[in-house]
Amino acid sequence: MTATLEVLAERIGGRLRGDGSRAIAGAAGIDKAGPTDITFATDEKNLRLLKSCPAAACLVSEAWRDNEQLDTLPMPIVFVEEPLNAFIEVLRTFRPHRPRPNIGVSPSAHVDPSARIGPNCNVYPGAFIGPGVEIGAGCDIHPGVCIGEECRIGAGCTLHAHAVLYPDVTLGDRVIIHANAVLGADGFGYRLILGRLEKIPQLGSVLVENDCEIGACTTIDRGMIGPTIIGEGTKLDNLVMIAHNCELGKHNVFVAQVGLAGSVTTGDHVTCAGQVGIKDHVHLGTGCTVGSKAGVHRDIPPGEVQIGAPARPVQEEMKIMMAVAKVPEMRKQLRGMEARVAELEQRGELRKAG
Repeated sequence: MTATLEVLAERIGGRLRGDGSRAIAGAAGIDKAGPTDITFATDEKNLRLLKSCPAAACLVSEAWRDNEQLDTLPMPIVFVEEPLNAFIEVLRTFRPHRPRPNIGVSPSAHVDPSARIGPNCNVYPGAFIGPGVEIGAGCDIHPGVCIGEECRIGAGCTLHAHAVLYPDVTLGDRVIIHANAVLGADGFGYRLILGRLEKIPQLGSVLVENDCEIGACTTIDRGMIGPTIIGEGTKLDNLVMIAHNCELGKHNVFVAQVGLAGSVTTGDHVTCAGQVGIKDHVHLGTGCTVGSKAGVHRDIPPGEVQIGAPARPVQEEMKIMMAVAKVPEMRKQLRGMEARVAELEQRGELRKAG
């Protein structure tokens, strides 16, 4: 579709400065925007890039209305409260969400007679729904999904292709499970008996609370006794590993390849960047942040930012990193000092110790 800039500005509640008749056919970031695209700027760096950007128009913050840099830009400006939010709204105009189909329960799906499926659900061909399963209203169960016996799924959930729920997994309302995620596999627990590894029974379950999103190929192991818990609103990226007995608080964010060993607990609003590894029985306090590739081996206090392996408070780790960076130069200086000492000893100007 194509819309005039004036129409788009009105749609997002923006204030237009410049030619409102320009035709806008798409939306893109500053580095990709073409002459029929609208883009957005969120900081001073973006403003500088706009001078060479061929975009047809740009969304900027109302707070920059008097910024002199805007006077030199070769494009109309739309002032909005939050440029990113407004850009997302515009993007949806050009890339509307696909309407949800209404296919019902496919005859090519296997649904156990004892399973109960709520109204307005879509169960795609090739899905497997086991005995005693309960599924709330308005759920989408995509092809190849396997739902084990006695699972409980709330309303408005989406399980993408080939997601697997082992028996006794519980999902709250509006949970999204992406492709190939596995929930409820056995925890990795063994004990050594007479020189052989014997499996410890994993008799707990998994509980995912309301409004969570679980990324593709992410795994959440069942607890040994009670449930492994994913707190309300928590978002797990692709390839995240949550081991048995972990209990995550509300609205946590874990980026790709984060790995939690058994019995890790977290407060609310915890952030772990990519490839963070966390030792078993560690607690991450409410509001803390762990930087990418960090190795966490002890509790992190609430609100603290830690980086590094082993993880330390960010200022402490930065000092260590700066010191390590100086090691090559320090080695060079040490060699020079050694050579100077040897020279002085040879000339008899320095007596050897002892």
